Amino acid sequence: MATPRTLPKYELRARRHGPGDTELEIWQMPSASTPQISTPHRVAGLRGRNLELVENRVLKRLKAAGIRIDILPIEGMGSSIPEESALPLALLFRTLAPMRSRDAMRLVSEGIDEMSREEAAYWLGMAVHRRNPRRVLTALRVLLTDPKRK
Repeated sequence: MATPRTLPKYELRARRHGPGDTELEIWQMPSASTPQISTPHRVAGLRGRNLELVENRVLKRLKAAGIRIDILPIEGMGSSIPEESALPLALLFRTLAPMRSRDAMRLVSEGIDEMSREEAAYWLGMAVHRRNPRRVLTALRVLLTDPKRK
């Protein structure tokens, strides 16, 4: 079993831009397990209409992690979030950010909710470290919105 010192550290930052306009971001923080990261690195974020459409799913995940976004400061300071919650949320944020179709967004968010931790880490790693992350995210969207999937 890995000790907390050897796990990557993530932080959820909530920033309020106005009434009903909240932005959520996942940041990877420097830690002993990630020596290549010397400063906080933004992994993903979501704001506006797309966040509103999946807010219940996000809040459910955050509640399971023991985080309440209503008490986070307005300035963008964040709260530490465990890797098990950070990975699927970051993948959800990166995948949904450019989407417009409500039905497709629902299918994608359901598919990401069903993913195991390892599968979410794989897709997020591909989306973060590839030369063309848009292709990876497009492939994920196509797989999750395929009508033959279920």
